[in-house]
Amino acid sequence: MSLPTFLHPDLTGAHQGDVLTLTGAEGRHAVTVKRLAPGEQVLLVHAPDTPSLVDDGLFVEATVHETRGKDELVVRVDAVGATPAPNPRVTVVQAIPKSERSELAIDLATQAGADEFIAWQSDRCIAKWDAKKAPKALQKWQAQAQSAAKQSRRTRVPFAHGPLTTAQLVQHLATREDCLIYVLHEDATDSIKDVPLTTDAATSTDLVLLIGPEGGIGPEELATLQKAGAHPIKLGPEVLRTASAAMVALAAIGVRTNRW
Repeated sequence: MSLPTFLHPDLTGAHQGDVLTLTGAEGRHAVTVKRLAPGEQVLLVHAPDTPSLVDDGLFVEATVHETRGKDELVVRVDAVGATPAPNPRVTVVQAIPKSERSELAIDLATQAGADEFIAWQSDRCIAKWDAKKAPKALQKWQAQAQSAAKQSRRTRVPFAHGPLTTAQLVQHLATREDCLIYVLHEDATDSIKDVPLTTDAATSTDLVLLIGPEGGIGPEELATLQKAGAHPIKLGPEVLRTASAAMVALAAIGVRTNRW
Protein backbone atom coordinates (compact mmCIF):
# COMPACT_ATOMS: atom_id res chain seq x y z
CA MET A 1 0.00 0.00 0.00
CA SER A 2 1.32 3.45 -0.92
CA LEU A 3 2.29 5.85 1.83
CA PRO A 4 0.20 8.91 2.74
CA THR A 5 1.63 11.74 0.64
CA PHE A 6 2.10 15.38 1.62
CA LEU A 7 3.73 18.40 0.02
CA HIS A 8 6.67 20.02 1.80
CA PRO A 9 7.89 23.51 0.79
CA ASP A 10 11.61 22.74 0.99
CA LEU A 11 13.30 19.35 0.99
CA THR A 12 16.55 20.73 -0.42
CA GLY A 13 19.44 19.45 1.66
CA ALA A 14 17.37 16.87 3.56
CA HIS A 15 19.35 13.85 4.81
CA GLN A 16 18.59 10.58 6.52
CA GLY A 17 18.01 11.19 10.21
CA ASP A 18 16.93 14.82 9.83
CA VAL A 19 13.85 16.01 11.68
CA LEU A 20 11.35 17.93 9.55
CA THR A 21 8.13 19.70 10.46
CA LEU A 22 5.06 19.87 8.25
CA THR A 23 2.83 22.86 9.01
CA GLY A 24 -0.01 24.85 7.47
CA ALA A 25 -2.72 23.18 5.42
CA GLU A 26 -0.61 20.07 4.81
CA GLY A 27 0.19 19.70 8.50
CA ARG A 28 -3.46 20.16 9.41
CA HIS A 29 -4.51 17.52 6.90
CA ALA A 30 -1.95 15.07 8.28
CA VAL A 31 -2.80 15.67 11.94
CA THR A 32 -6.50 16.49 11.97
CA VAL A 33 -7.87 14.67 8.92
CA LYS A 34 -5.54 11.70 8.52
CA ARG A 35 -4.93 11.54 12.29
CA LEU A 36 -1.41 10.22 11.80
CA ALA A 37 0.29 8.93 14.93
CA PRO A 38 3.92 8.38 15.97
CA GLY A 39 5.46 5.40 14.22
CA GLU A 40 3.46 5.73 11.00
CA GLN A 41 5.29 6.31 7.72
CA VAL A 42 4.68 9.10 5.22
CA LEU A 43 5.99 10.35 1.89
CA LEU A 44 6.94 14.03 1.63
CA VAL A 45 7.23 15.59 -1.84
CA HIS A 46 9.24 18.74 -2.58
CA ALA A 47 6.78 21.47 -3.60
CA PRO A 48 8.11 25.03 -3.12
CA ASP A 49 5.70 27.79 -2.16
CA THR A 50 6.70 29.49 -5.41
CA PRO A 51 6.37 26.80 -8.11
CA SER A 52 8.68 26.83 -11.12
CA LEU A 53 9.72 24.74 -14.09
CA VAL A 54 12.74 23.49 -12.13
CA ASP A 55 11.70 20.28 -10.39
CA ASP A 56 14.26 17.71 -9.27
CA GLY A 57 11.61 15.25 -8.16
CA LEU A 58 12.87 15.32 -4.56
CA PHE A 59 11.04 13.25 -1.98
CA VAL A 60 11.67 11.73 1.42
CA GLU A 61 10.23 8.73 3.17
CA ALA A 62 9.83 9.48 6.85
CA THR A 63 8.42 8.20 10.13
CA VAL A 64 6.10 10.31 12.26
CA HIS A 65 7.92 11.38 15.43
CA GLU A 66 5.20 13.46 17.06
CA THR A 67 2.26 15.78 16.44
CA ARG A 68 1.84 19.25 17.89
CA GLY A 69 -1.55 20.86 18.20
CA LYS A 70 -3.85 20.55 15.20
CA ASP A 71 -1.49 21.38 12.37
CA GLU A 72 2.10 20.34 13.02
CA LEU A 73 3.52 16.97 12.05
CA VAL A 74 7.10 16.23 13.08
CA VAL A 75 8.85 13.44 11.18
CA ARG A 76 12.28 11.83 11.05
CA VAL A 77 13.70 11.20 7.60
CA ASP A 78 14.29 7.53 6.77
CA ALA A 79 15.38 7.91 3.15
CA VAL A 80 15.88 10.63 0.55
CA GLY A 81 15.29 10.12 -3.15
CA ALA A 82 14.71 11.85 -6.47
CA THR A 83 12.49 10.69 -9.30
CA PRO A 84 14.29 10.89 -12.68
CA ALA A 85 12.83 13.20 -15.30
CA PRO A 86 10.46 11.31 -17.61
CA ASN A 87 11.20 10.78 -21.28
CA PRO A 88 9.46 12.31 -23.06
CA ARG A 89 8.68 15.28 -20.85
CA VAL A 90 5.14 16.34 -21.75
CA THR A 91 3.89 19.92 -21.77
CA VAL A 92 0.13 20.32 -22.13
CA VAL A 93 -0.90 23.55 -23.84
CA GLN A 94 -4.49 23.67 -22.69
CA ALA A 95 -6.96 26.02 -24.34
CA ILE A 96 -8.82 27.62 -21.44
CA PRO A 97 -12.06 25.70 -20.83
CA LYS A 98 -15.27 27.05 -19.38
CA SER A 99 -15.27 27.50 -15.60
CA GLU A 100 -16.32 24.13 -14.24
CA ARG A 101 -14.19 22.21 -16.72
CA SER A 102 -11.06 24.30 -16.33
CA GLU A 103 -9.77 22.70 -13.14
CA LEU A 104 -11.07 19.28 -14.22
CA ALA A 105 -8.75 19.39 -17.23
CA ILE A 106 -5.76 20.02 -14.95
CA ASP A 107 -6.84 17.36 -12.48
CA LEU A 108 -7.18 14.61 -15.10
CA ALA A 109 -4.01 15.52 -17.00
CA THR A 110 -1.95 15.65 -13.80
CA GLN A 111 -3.17 12.20 -12.80
CA ALA A 112 -2.12 10.95 -16.25
CA GLY A 113 1.38 12.44 -15.95
CA ALA A 114 1.51 15.97 -17.42
CA ASP A 115 4.76 17.73 -16.52
CA GLU A 116 3.82 21.32 -17.37
CA PHE A 117 0.72 23.31 -18.25
CA ILE A 118 0.49 26.40 -20.43
CA ALA A 119 -2.85 28.20 -20.42
CA TRP A 120 -3.74 29.02 -24.02
CA GLN A 121 -6.13 31.82 -24.95
CA SER A 122 -7.10 30.22 -28.24
CA ASP A 123 -9.15 32.19 -30.76
CA ARG A 124 -12.33 30.22 -30.08
CA CYS A 125 -12.05 30.05 -26.29
CA ILE A 126 -15.33 30.95 -24.62
CA ALA A 127 -13.58 31.68 -21.33
CA LYS A 128 -11.43 34.81 -21.30
CA TRP A 129 -8.59 35.47 -18.85
CA ASP A 130 -7.80 39.16 -18.71
CA ALA A 131 -4.88 40.65 -16.79
CA LYS A 132 -7.00 40.90 -13.64
CA LYS A 133 -8.42 37.39 -13.77
CA ALA A 134 -5.35 35.45 -14.93
CA PRO A 135 -3.29 35.37 -11.68
CA LYS A 136 -6.15 33.95 -9.61
CA ALA A 137 -7.09 31.48 -12.33
CA LEU A 138 -3.50 30.24 -12.56
CA GLN A 139 -3.38 29.83 -8.78
CA LYS A 140 -6.42 27.55 -9.06
CA TRP A 141 -4.70 25.54 -11.79
CA GLN A 142 -1.56 25.19 -9.69
CA ALA A 143 -3.54 24.19 -6.60
CA GLN A 144 -5.41 21.59 -8.64
CA ALA A 145 -2.14 20.23 -10.03
CA GLN A 146 -0.76 19.90 -6.50
CA SER A 147 -3.90 18.18 -5.24
CA ALA A 148 -3.97 15.74 -8.15
CA ALA A 149 -0.24 15.04 -7.80
CA LYS A 150 -0.78 14.10 -4.15
CA GLN A 151 -3.78 11.92 -4.98
CA SER A 152 -1.85 10.05 -7.65
CA ARG A 153 1.30 9.76 -5.48
CA ARG A 154 3.45 11.76 -7.87
CA THR A 155 6.80 13.09 -6.73
CA ARG A 156 6.89 15.77 -9.42
CA VAL A 157 4.26 18.51 -9.35
CA PRO A 158 3.42 20.11 -12.73
CA PHE A 159 3.96 23.84 -13.14
CA ALA A 160 1.15 25.96 -14.61
CA HIS A 161 1.82 29.29 -16.34
CA GLY A 162 0.47 31.62 -19.02
CA PRO A 163 -1.92 32.58 -20.44
CA LEU A 164 -0.56 32.95 -23.96
CA THR A 165 -2.38 34.05 -27.08
CA THR A 166 -1.77 32.04 -30.23
CA ALA A 167 0.78 34.61 -31.42
CA GLN A 168 2.58 34.47 -28.06
CA LEU A 169 2.44 30.68 -28.10
CA VAL A 170 4.13 30.57 -31.50
CA GLN A 171 6.94 32.76 -30.15
CA HIS A 172 7.26 30.55 -27.08
CA LEU A 173 7.44 27.33 -29.10
CA ALA A 174 10.28 28.81 -31.17
CA THR A 175 12.42 28.93 -28.01
CA ARG A 176 12.08 25.21 -27.30
CA GLU A 177 14.91 23.00 -28.51
CA ASP A 178 14.62 19.36 -29.56
CA CYS A 179 10.87 19.63 -29.35
CA LEU A 180 8.04 17.56 -30.84
CA ILE A 181 4.81 19.53 -31.15
CA TYR A 182 1.44 17.90 -31.76
CA VAL A 183 -1.97 19.51 -31.97
CA LEU A 184 -5.00 17.32 -31.40
CA HIS A 185 -7.47 17.86 -34.21
CA GLU A 186 -10.49 15.90 -35.39
CA ASP A 187 -9.60 16.30 -39.08
CA ALA A 188 -6.03 15.03 -38.69
CA THR A 189 -5.03 12.02 -40.77
CA ASP A 190 -2.18 10.79 -38.56
CA SER A 191 -2.90 8.92 -35.33
CA ILE A 192 -1.09 9.26 -32.02
CA LYS A 193 -0.29 5.56 -32.26
CA ASP A 194 1.86 6.11 -35.35
CA VAL A 195 3.80 9.35 -34.83
CA PRO A 196 7.23 9.54 -33.12
CA LEU A 197 7.08 10.49 -29.44
CA THR A 198 10.80 10.71 -28.67
CA THR A 199 13.90 11.91 -30.51
CA ASP A 200 17.52 10.78 -30.56
CA ALA A 201 18.53 13.56 -28.19
CA ALA A 202 20.86 12.66 -25.35
CA THR A 203 18.52 14.39 -22.93
CA SER A 204 14.80 13.96 -22.43
CA THR A 205 12.59 14.82 -25.39
CA ASP A 206 10.32 17.82 -24.95
CA LEU A 207 6.89 16.82 -26.24
CA VAL A 208 4.21 19.50 -26.49
CA LEU A 209 0.51 18.67 -26.78
CA LEU A 210 -1.87 21.39 -27.91
CA ILE A 211 -5.46 20.89 -26.77
CA GLY A 212 -8.08 23.08 -28.43
CA PRO A 213 -11.13 24.74 -26.86
CA GLU A 214 -14.78 23.65 -26.84
CA GLY A 215 -15.32 25.37 -30.18
CA GLY A 216 -12.36 23.67 -31.80
CA ILE A 217 -9.35 25.11 -33.59
CA GLY A 218 -10.23 27.14 -36.67
CA PRO A 219 -8.50 26.66 -40.06
CA GLU A 220 -6.48 29.88 -39.86
CA GLU A 221 -5.31 29.20 -36.32
CA LEU A 222 -4.41 25.63 -37.22
CA ALA A 223 -2.40 26.86 -40.20
CA THR A 224 -0.53 29.28 -37.93
CA LEU A 225 0.31 26.48 -35.53
CA GLN A 226 1.48 24.23 -38.35
CA LYS A 227 3.83 26.93 -39.60
CA ALA A 228 5.26 26.98 -36.07
CA GLY A 229 6.00 23.26 -36.29
CA ALA A 230 2.85 21.72 -34.82
CA HIS A 231 1.73 18.47 -36.45
CA PRO A 232 -2.00 17.61 -36.33
CA ILE A 233 -2.85 14.19 -34.88
CA LYS A 234 -5.99 12.45 -33.70
CA LEU A 235 -6.63 10.09 -30.81
CA GLY A 236 -9.40 8.04 -32.40
CA PRO A 237 -12.80 8.29 -34.07
CA GLU A 238 -14.42 9.96 -31.05
CA VAL A 239 -14.26 13.71 -30.49
CA LEU A 240 -13.33 14.25 -26.84
CA ARG A 241 -14.16 17.12 -24.53
CA THR A 242 -11.34 19.61 -24.04
CA ALA A 243 -11.20 18.64 -20.34
CA SER A 244 -10.48 14.96 -21.05
CA ALA A 245 -8.45 15.07 -24.27
CA ALA A 246 -5.07 15.61 -22.61
CA MET A 247 -5.64 12.76 -20.18
CA VAL A 248 -6.40 10.32 -22.99
CA ALA A 249 -3.40 11.51 -25.03
CA LEU A 250 -1.10 11.17 -22.02
CA ALA A 251 -2.33 7.64 -21.43
CA ALA A 252 -1.49 6.74 -25.02
CA ILE A 253 1.95 8.34 -24.67
CA GLY A 254 2.52 6.49 -21.41
CA VAL A 255 1.81 3.14 -23.05
CA ARG A 256 3.89 3.87 -26.14
CA THR A 257 6.97 5.11 -24.27
CA ASN A 258 8.88 4.19 -21.12
CA ARG A 259 6.91 6.71 -19.04
CA TRP A 260 4.69 3.85 -17.85
